[in-house]
Amino acid sequence: MSNPYILVLYYSRNGHVKMLADQLAQGIESAGLEARLRTVPAVSTVCEATETDIPNAGDIYCCEEDLANCAGLLLGSPTRFGNMAAPLKYFLDGTAGLWMNGALIDKPAGAFTSTSSLHGGQEATLLTMLIPLLHQGMLFAGVPYSEPALSKTASGGTPYGATHVESENLSSEEIAICHAQGKRIALLASKLSR
Repeated sequence: MSNPYILVLYYSRNGHVKMLADQLAQGIESAGLEARLRTVPAVSTVCEATETDIPNAGDIYCCEEDLANCAGLLLGSPTRFGNMAAPLKYFLDGTAGLWMNGALIDKPAGAFTSTSSLHGGQEATLLTMLIPLLHQGMLFAGVPYSEPALSKTASGGTPYGATHVESENLSSEEIAICHAQGKRIALLASKLSR
């Protein structure tokens, strides 16, 4: 792999998951790898509705090649009843070709999420986001308790991955957990690609 990168693939409706993605990217880049931020278009209940090819603002839409060629993956979504949001699941549901050719086998992966309340389903969402990653043969890595912010946080952050309880800004603990998770995925990707 000539220029390895960690794909930070997310869907963010109100900007909170995007804040996490930006902090995860800083953690990745602190470990010396490129962080490639990508998003997915919204899903409409009107079957004929389509999104433009390029979003009006923010990160560009992910394509299958972004996912196939990454050295590692961080997957983020707001929580929707203890599960990922439909736009991200819709994108992942279209990756059967990657599953068939084993493109993601043995690549490290992690998940992150945001909720509007402290007990809004963060851990359930992270656990359900693991299912497609495991089916793709990816190696899941959370955040170990060697990260001190996990024991201090009064808002977001779990050993399953970075989280945020929606507010205007991320807490210092949420930022530290993001940096730790991003750095960990990047270091694992570097070791696994040798």
